This record gives sequence, C-alpha cells and structure tokens, in this order.
Amino acid sequence: MTDGKNGLTYAAAGVDIDAGNALVERIKPAARRTDRAGVMAGLGGFGALFDLKAAGYSDPVLVAATDGVGTKLRIAIDTGLVGGVGIDLVAMCVNDLVCQGAEPLFFLDYFACGKLETGAAAEVIEGIAEGCVRAGCALIGGETAEMPGMYPAGDFDLAGFAVGAMERGAALPAGVAEGDVLLGLGSDGVHSNGYSLVRKLVEVSGQGWEADCPWQDGTLGAALLTPTRLYVQPALRAIRAGGVHALAHVTGGGLTENLPRVLPEGLGAEIDLDAWDVPGVFAWMMGQGGIAAPEMLKTFNCGIGMVLVVDAARAGALADMLSAEGERVTKLGHVTGTPGIVYTGRLG
Repeated sequence: MTDGKNGLTYAAAGVDIDAGNALVERIKPAARRTDRAGVMAGLGGFGALFDLKAAGYSDPVLVAATDGVGTKLRIAIDTGLVGGVGIDLVAMCVNDLVCQGAEPLFFLDYFACGKLETGAAAEVIEGIAEGCVRAGCALIGGETAEMPGMYPAGDFDLAGFAVGAMERGAALPAGVAEGDVLLGLGSDGVHSNGYSLVRKLVEVSGQGWEADCPWQDGTLGAALLTPTRLYVQPALRAIRAGGVHALAHVTGGGLTENLPRVLPEGLGAEIDLDAWDVPGVFAWMMGQGGIAAPEMLKTFNCGIGMVLVVDAARAGALADMLSAEGERVTKLGHVTGTPGIVYTGRLG
C-alpha cells in the first residue's frame, strides 16, 4: 500500500550508487596495472586476498602503515590539480614501511566526499595506482564514501593504508654504531608535510595559486603540488646489497625530529648543512617568512627526503649504487657518540 506520498530514494538523500559503480569500473584498469606476485583477489569483493608464500616469503613478519596528505589536499582541491595527491598518499605510507626494512606488498585507500564527482575521484585513484606501480605494490581495495552534509561541495578527504613484509630477523634499524655514515637522498620538493605553514606563507605573500612560481617554471600552485618522491625501490636494493643499518623518512619534524627515531639511545649525529644545495622552494619560504634555520629543519625536509645510516666501509659503494638508480645522494655527516643532532655550516 501507499499513502500517495512520493517515495524517497538514496539518490534523493544525496548518495548516488550508480556514480560509485561507474567509478569502480573506471578505476579497474588502473588497479590492474599494479598487479604483482601474491595478489589473489582485488577490487569488487568484500575483502582482498594476498598470498605471502606466492610473494616469495617463507617466514614473514607483516608491517603496516597508514597516513594522509595533510592540508596539501586543500591546494589540490582549490587548483583542481588532484592527480598528484594520489601519488603523495602512497608515498607517505610506503616510504615509512621501507624504513622498517619491509617491502610494500599492497595498498588500500579511503576516499570520502560530500558529492561524488567521478572524474576528480578517478583522477585521484589513478594517481594512487601510479604511486603503487612506482613502489611495486598492488592496489587491491579501498572505500569510496559519499557523505552528504559532511563535506562542502567539491571537497574530499583521503587516507591510505599499506601492508608490507620482511623475513623474520631482517627488521631495521639494526647495528647502528658511532662512525656510521649518513647518506641523504634528495627530495622533490616539500613532499606532504608542513603545508599549513606553506599555505600561510602564500597568504602572507599576497600571491594566488595561479601566480608565476618564483623558483621554477609554471604556477605557484602546481609547483607546491609536486608529488612526494618514492624511495622504495632504490632503498630496498640498498638494503639487499648490505651495509644499511637504518633509514629515516624525513616527514613532519624534518631532519631534527626524524633522524633520532632510528638512532640507539646514547648516540647522535653531526650533519653538515653545506653538503647540499637547498632547493628553491625552501629558500623562497625562508625568505618570504623570515623563517630561521632551526625552524626549517624541524618542519620541512629542506631537500633531503630520506636518510640512510650505513656502515662507513660500504658508504661509497652504496652511494654509487643509489646514484645509478637515479637518486641525488649527499654525504650528510656521521653518527656520533653524543646524543642529539649537531648541525654545522649554514642552511641555504
């Protein structure tokens, strides 16, 4: 029976199931690009299956990481340049995993919005797939949540979840000692940390996202959206070559906060700030905001996105190998017998 009233539907409440289904169909080819040994079942089921034995592990320990891209997402939404944040999302998770000595195996994403815009959502997820391809892990599942009233029109949020594995007994850090050499790998820009301050600096500058970038070609918004560099493949090869005692992903907290996380109690490090050229984006920020070097070094990566702590006898060979992999390698300094980070030289 009916009482003559129009029947409500989920679509009338603001949730378009058909759009969600269309998105899944569109992203299936991107997900297939990420297929790797161990994947048993991916998109479409209630869960995704992964076979560790088929991936080559005999006595594995699983390692998991989760992250987002912070307020960098605000710039992506405001400019419409959303593809790169998918790469960021993967990089922020898998670069952490490799610091434990783990190989990233698979990735899942969470995309939440008020109104699903299939084109923008697909662009983001295709970026996630590209990040997975670069990291050698499979995109095997995720969740797209359309939640009217929770997000303003055009806004969305992202979270990522990565799972990796290593053979038992292979965890890092391990064996870090006084005299170990610090090898820094160059960043591709600000990566995905410190963007609340970045956005404040742009506001103070009086420039918009479409303004000419002061330090490179293109717009300011596009330059600040340069994706986070993925260090997974070269880092894994360095670990397997021998002599790597620890890795530190330089995220929020910069060198000052992240390097001590992999140093044993009682040890510290000395870093020569003259050893590398600070990229233009950081020089611009320092000048624009009058930011002191200590604040920069505990907020941003300042041009060094990953640090490897390596045996001094292996430092030269590992640096050569990483350079051959396309990394910009800098000998930053060494591990000391005194707790804390001591900087010499001048930043910038």
